[in-house]
Amino acid sequence: MSGMLGSIDCTHVEWLKCPRHLKGQYTRGDHVVPTIMLEITASQNLWIWHAYFGAPGSNNDINYKRGYYLTDGIYNKYSTSVKAYPYPTEPKEKRFKKLQEGAKKDVERAFGVLKGKWKILRRPLRPLIKDKIGHYVYAACILHNMVIKGDGRAISPVHIMDQPVQPVWDDTFYAELLNEDIHHRLRYDLTEHVWPQDLEHLDD
Repeated sequence: MSGMLGSIDCTHVEWLKCPRHLKGQYTRGDHVVPTIMLEITASQNLWIWHAYFGAPGSNNDINYKRGYYLTDGIYNKYSTSVKAYPYPTEPKEKRFKKLQEGAKKDVERAFGVLKGKWKILRRPLRPLIKDKIGHYVYAACILHNMVIKGDGRAISPVHIMDQPVQPVWDDTFYAELLNEDIHHRLRYDLTEHVWPQDLEHLDD
């Protein structure tokens, strides 16, 4: 999809040795046991860009400053995220929903590959300390990326460090990030951009 940076999604793994005083914080209604939420950003070739663990093109002459990530219904309506239409009624919306969900499968496949290749993420995790679980997750992601790089499928086989820059905090960015109008306008513009394209396989 035009301008897409990647996809964001999360999954849960059971925390077997969760301390008693943390069980309420790490237990949700849809999980009967304490879990740790794993969240990753992945690209179409399963290259993992970022991992986090913790508790649960335009056609209207509008210049979008930043790229965007594909997300699902659990994420907020940020200006840098594009969610599928929850209840599409128009043919344009239905086509865009199929394209968005199809493009978002990269991160879902990444979870399947991670848990399939590194079985430790499929079993209940035994560490008592959450930071140690984080080390497990980061190690699995690093090993996964090393395999991708070894197969020649890396986005950037040679990583060149950028020149250090002085961080600058822009107060206007936070308000822009939370702007739901930009979120809806971006999704609408992408829907209009996708509609005239030859994507007959989405109309079945």
